[in-house]
Amino acid sequence: MTTTVPAPRASLDLADAVRDDGSLRRFLRGLPGVDQVGLERRSAALATRSIKKESKLRALDAAISMIDLTTLEGSDTPGKVRSLCAQARRPDPDHPEVPPVAAVCVYPDLAGTAVEALRGSGVAVAAVATAFPAGRSSRAVKLADTALAVDAGASEIDMVIDRGAWLSGRYGQVFDEIVAVKAACGPAHLKVILETGELAGYDDVRRASWLALLAGADVIKTSTGKISPAATLPVVQVMLQAVRDWHRATGELRGVKAAGGIRTSKDAIRHLVAVNEVAGPQWLTPDLFRFGASSLLGDLLRQRRTQALGHYENTDRIGTA
Repeated sequence: MTTTVPAPRASLDLADAVRDDGSLRRFLRGLPGVDQVGLERRSAALATRSIKKESKLRALDAAISMIDLTTLEGSDTPGKVRSLCAQARRPDPDHPEVPPVAAVCVYPDLAGTAVEALRGSGVAVAAVATAFPAGRSSRAVKLADTALAVDAGASEIDMVIDRGAWLSGRYGQVFDEIVAVKAACGPAHLKVILETGELAGYDDVRRASWLALLAGADVIKTSTGKISPAATLPVVQVMLQAVRDWHRATGELRGVKAAGGIRTSKDAIRHLVAVNEVAGPQWLTPDLFRFGASSLLGDLLRQRRTQALGHYENTDRIGTA
């Protein structure tokens, strides 16, 4: 497997890195810089990659099984969430062999509705928390937001970091907040949203990824989906490198969620190729890689029917999220 960015030393003393604010700052500032030219060149090469026809159907099913089907609007209702959950269970009712998606993602006050609608399906319920999407509130409010979702039965929490603190260099504050939210999650998995479109560059994405992993993130996630750019192939590669290097240093498996901006099957497959080549085939599972891109599902289902039936289907015949 080739790499474009040098990996941190496997012998890093990670416990020492989080001993105090100064140690954390030195650790993050000491991470190797990202080779921007090499990274973007590799992303361009991935964009031209194709897979064999016989493998495409498997890739489409894999991508469907990795989607977090999401509704995060102020106008969301219990009825809309139940409808989304029905689609999550059976994305293409005319083709029951299509796998369910990985999770349904909602606001905390609707987590209970989703839990009830998905009971026994194997589809997880994720809830955004910590004053999503801005991440601007007191820690007490953020922890209460998290508790609301966990108490309702959410098994995954998507928290957003305080970008104001991050961009001001208050790394210790961001770290402590993730640690506190992780504790509030209990058995629920924690996804930490970096909002990479607001970070200063690839080096910052690498630092934020490592900070989140050090603080206990089970998954690092690109974006809230509320700003642009969201998930890009170069950024996702940097995050995949971080979880790969974390695994090499600790033996622990952590995941990546590419959220926002991925709308076509072709783009999804490029990301799966990147997962395989950068992190490794071990990450090609819904437990370790997700798409936060509800609009992607319609194109995946269209392309799947094309592969299975040999002709394009009218968009109106296929449900969309």
